[in-house]
Amino acid sequence: MKVKIGITEAHLKNGISMLSSALANQMTLYVKLRKFHWNVYGPSFMEFHLLFEGQYKKLEKAIDETAERIGKLGGKTIGTLKEFADLTVIKESPNEYPEQKDMLKELIADHETMIVQMRKDVDSSEEDNKDTGTADFLTRLMLDHETMAWKLRRYLE
Repeated sequence: MKVKIGITEAHLKNGISMLSSALANQMTLYVKLRKFHWNVYGPSFMEFHLLFEGQYKKLEKAIDETAERIGKLGGKTIGTLKEFADLTVIKESPNEYPEQKDMLKELIADHETMIVQMRKDVDSSEEDNKDTGTADFLTRLMLDHETMAWKLRRYLE
């Protein structure tokens, strides 16, 4: 059944594409946070272990909401590792187990990459697609990533 919510079919497809990219980035960052959570060591081990856990739990909720937003726009949500890998801009680091400081730097860079992309997507959603719902949704996600990056950054200042 076609979605009739005052947004053209082409604009719905654009929104679904943006959200699918955001979903792929979130899934990749989620897996990286899990990896770092499992492999963190050294001073303040428990603090970082819990910090990373808090962030991946927050992402878990955002991932589900992003997938549901895709459905609300009439799209099918990607759901395989290959689909996520094909769409993500977040870099993975197989067989690498960085120290705490490097974990933080990598996670900050990933959050910032997502923030920059979401900022562009917010503007495009609102201006090009006339989809304030997706713009608002992406703004909330962006603000969450700004907060997560800020918290990580504080450890390096």
